[in-house]
Amino acid sequence: MKAEEELGNLLKLKKLSLSTAESCTGGGIAAAITSVAGSSEYFMGGIVAYSNNVKTSLLHVSSDTLEKYGAVSRETVMEMAAGAMNTLKTDCAIATSGIAGPGGGSQGKPVGTIWIAVAYKNESVTVMQTGDNGRAKNVQNAIQNAIDLLIEILK
Repeated sequence: MKAEEELGNLLKLKKLSLSTAESCTGGGIAAAITSVAGSSEYFMGGIVAYSNNVKTSLLHVSSDTLEKYGAVSRETVMEMAAGAMNTLKTDCAIATSGIAGPGGGSQGKPVGTIWIAVAYKNESVTVMQTGDNGRAKNVQNAIQNAIDLLIEILK
């Protein structure tokens, strides 16, 4: 069974709804989730927030957070996940923000640095994915890691 199918089964079993807030994954998590037949029962929608303006206006990420920690940070993805849950009225959310590459990295945040947050009710868990395996693989790994993390939290 694919992870997105397992996630769907868990969400249906627990009668939970899901939303996504994606930056570097560009809607890939939403695409994986909606590839499962019947996902409309639990998936409410997703926001691809590539720009900071979208992060602040639709996901209510604080401009102070973006200024202090940057878009690629634990704090930002936590606020993105909470914002998705609030905006789309869901029980849980997945959020990603990172540097997929090949450019855009820095010494403190090299290419391949991707923050993932999952939020469920009032708690959120974050992980930082590191290592540059090329843009497509960095994004694919983040999609898989995000889905796996929510499965882990819901179990």
